[in-house]
Amino acid sequence: MAEATHTLSAEVGTAELHHEPAVFGINAAGFVALSMLVVVGIILLARVPALVSKALDKQINGIRQQLDEAAKLRAEAEALLADAKARTASSETDARQIVANAEAEAAALKAKAEADAAELTARRARMAEDKIGAAERAAIQAIRAKAADAAARAAGAIIAENHGAAADKPIVDRAIAGLGRLN
Repeated sequence: MAEATHTLSAEVGTAELHHEPAVFGINAAGFVALSMLVVVGIILLARVPALVSKALDKQINGIRQQLDEAAKLRAEAEALLADAKARTASSETDARQIVANAEAEAAALKAKAEADAAELTARRARMAEDKIGAAERAAIQAIRAKAADAAARAAGAIIAENHGAAADKPIVDRAIAGLGRLN
């Protein structure tokens, strides 16, 4: 019948009353609250908040040091970046100057090479003209020598034909007579 009563009371909407255990008039919820007060008291007596505060301050100081170091590193990095940019600008200027100097040297070398080539061409032309002139003179001398040789042979042949001992006697006598006067 207990089941029936229970069912009946559930149907009617009545609640069963249970008694909770209590010691010194304090039930379980009171003991939880009391134990919490004791834990909070122990925490305060052991100065846990001060220890936590010191630990947090220590971490804060460590973080500040890291931030200060990071700021110093950033400043150094910015200085290095500025230096690198200055060197890059200087390098670009130097590179432009080197290119300009190289172009000027190339133009000077080209002008010198052209002048040297013109001088060499003129010198070789003079040498060729000199060789041609020498060849012409040699040819003229050879022709003159051949002509003189031919003239001498022709004169010898003419003299041999036209002159005999009788024709030579007056020439020889005059030559001998002319020898006495020279002294």
